[in-house]
Amino acid sequence: MAPTRIAVVGTGTMGALHARVIAQSERAELAYVVESQREVGEQVAERHGATWRPDLDSVDDVDAVVVAAPTEAHHLLGRQVLERGLPLLMEKPLTLGLADAEDLIQLSAKAEVPLVCGLLERYNPAVMTAMRLVEQPRHVMTARHSPYVPRIRNGVSSDLLIHDVDIAVRLAGAEPSRVRGSFGYVHPDSPEGSEDVAEALLTFPDGMIANVSASRVSQRKVRRFEIAEENRLVEVDMLRNSVTIYHHVLNEASPDGLSYRQQTIIEIPALVSSREPLAAQLDHFLDLTAGLADPAAERQAILPAHRVIEQLRAEATGGS
Repeated sequence: MAPTRIAVVGTGTMGALHARVIAQSERAELAYVVESQREVGEQVAERHGATWRPDLDSVDDVDAVVVAAPTEAHHLLGRQVLERGLPLLMEKPLTLGLADAEDLIQLSAKAEVPLVCGLLERYNPAVMTAMRLVEQPRHVMTARHSPYVPRIRNGVSSDLLIHDVDIAVRLAGAEPSRVRGSFGYVHPDSPEGSEDVAEALLTFPDGMIANVSASRVSQRKVRRFEIAEENRLVEVDMLRNSVTIYHHVLNEASPDGLSYRQQTIIEIPALVSSREPLAAQLDHFLDLTAGLADPAAERQAILPAHRVIEQLRAEATGGS
């Protein structure tokens, strides 16, 4: 089969990464880099043997599109792509608001065109390993903390927290029945109404509880997941791509009662994949465009995390 010709819209951090991964794929061809700033767009395009275009209207011979433009442009760009009947991979969040996200989902379904949202942690080898290991999660704790990045203007709930909400929903196999949380607005350079800290407590129908935390005012990067089952704890470090399993097996006081001994068995399982998450996500997108995966199931898996973020935003801001 001929490689899938793809246009990448946006040349920021994620757009440049998408361009590299597409250019390296044997199944795809980076045909165009779409960027309004000519000098920047041409530089990325030349690096990967592609052609620069200033806007989507000047691109007419591609098989699919990846959008990594600023979030506020997602809805309009998404409609442009889907109305042309082209498969779309949109960086997360799908759109700033839930109504616009639902609009893109409906448009994708009506046009019978694949739509993927860049919830990239689904393809993290450590997360994939943990998802296969966990059987009955009862308590989930996450921390996704980062130093401040001025270029990111939307709040951390849709920028960072959405990843861990998505994983928690997938672990529970359902959306939460209750969402509670709060936002913190603490960095002086953040736009008004753009939260820097988001804390949420999610309660699921089967009783599973998830504490999810996101911050962009940390002095170090943290990407951590802990999943407690009845008889073991699965710890995931997404930065180090590691999974550690703990079994607590002994609580024992000494005969004289002066000391106390505990014993825990530690397991370190092999990861199920070593593939770069962005490349694995591209593979899935290409499978969808080739009819090798179910686009309806993919669409259905996008909105749950977005709905939770919308509920959290309403809860944390008092419905404003």
